[in-house]
Amino acid sequence: MESVGCLDTVLLKTASRCNFDCTYCYVYQGPDQSWRNQPKRMRRDLLTTVQERLNEQANHQQRGFAIVLHGGEPLLLGFDELARLLRGLRVNLSPKSHPISIQTNGSLLSERWLDLFHETKTSVSVSIDGPPEANDIARISHRGESTFLSTLRGIRLLSSHPESAFLFAGTLSVIQPSVEPGLVYNFLKGIKTPSMDFLMQDGNHDHLPAGKSRFDSTEYGDWLIELFDIYFDDPFPVRIRFFDDLLKLCLGGKGRKEGMGDDQYGILTIETNGEIRKNDTLRTSYEGADQFRRTRNITDTSIHEILSSEEYLDYAGMQLPISSRCKECSLLPICGGGMPLYRWSKERGYDNPSVYCHDHYRLIRHALERVREFGIDHPSS
Repeated sequence: MESVGCLDTVLLKTASRCNFDCTYCYVYQGPDQSWRNQPKRMRRDLLTTVQERLNEQANHQQRGFAIVLHGGEPLLLGFDELARLLRGLRVNLSPKSHPISIQTNGSLLSERWLDLFHETKTSVSVSIDGPPEANDIARISHRGESTFLSTLRGIRLLSSHPESAFLFAGTLSVIQPSVEPGLVYNFLKGIKTPSMDFLMQDGNHDHLPAGKSRFDSTEYGDWLIELFDIYFDDPFPVRIRFFDDLLKLCLGGKGRKEGMGDDQYGILTIETNGEIRKNDTLRTSYEGADQFRRTRNITDTSIHEILSSEEYLDYAGMQLPISSRCKECSLLPICGGGMPLYRWSKERGYDNPSVYCHDHYRLIRHALERVREFGIDHPSS
């Protein structure tokens, strides 16, 4: 892997608002409310500058990087402006070295959008937490109503498109530990998602994640173990990226996600006003946690300048845990210490194991046991 002064993923906040009001959303429901000061959409001149800066960075580093349109709900930028952005990016950035994807709630998708995404080789991942009994716990409208049917409509449109094999990247679900994992897996498989991914709910040592009773409890680990066994034993499984990474690491390979394994990833966020920030999940820790000490804007600062700064290198280093408990753990090469946002406490900063430490430990031990059924041990065993 190249040095951490390289860009792996850039998150483009094309819109800072959302047409959903999910109760667990780290952007709108968390301690950092700086979204209120952001323009609702990126201006046209900023969209042009973003294209120029990403072209500069592509010429500056040997390997490619991923571009993820994020929000809020990125489609709220509007069709004409988003088309201008995607077509402009594709003038110089090839799909092979610079994949572009959109993370959307799916409610605004239409044939016109999907045709644009096919034209610009932009893949689509849809956020849905499972069947209504899971999805409606948190993914609600601003009126407090279910968003399930509007998202399902978008998924069906996406999966029925002639180019769905490329367009439909898969689904992203936040775990609701009160809902049986088999129900969620079978539902997602039933709607023909080509790939699933799962996220733990946001939380830290000062504010435990929803459904987790204490630091040493394992509600999420137990849920994931049950899902892992369903996946592992399914003769016709639908890919689960989280588990595929885990299995690669259990076999001594490399993962592809921040918070697992011992690699570091270069992640930057560009806000709707052009401000360049760190991974915006850090804002769940405290207000301003994702901001650089000196405000940097895409209009006057190159991405390379950011990646070369000492502050950026310190931020990238946060992906590796500093807790002595983590450093002494035999599972660290697999676990990676979890995402930095899960390690936070006001008392010790990020010098803690993940709030999901015990969940990770149970899950990884279980995965290693299942792999040993085939006579395979982790190389360090």
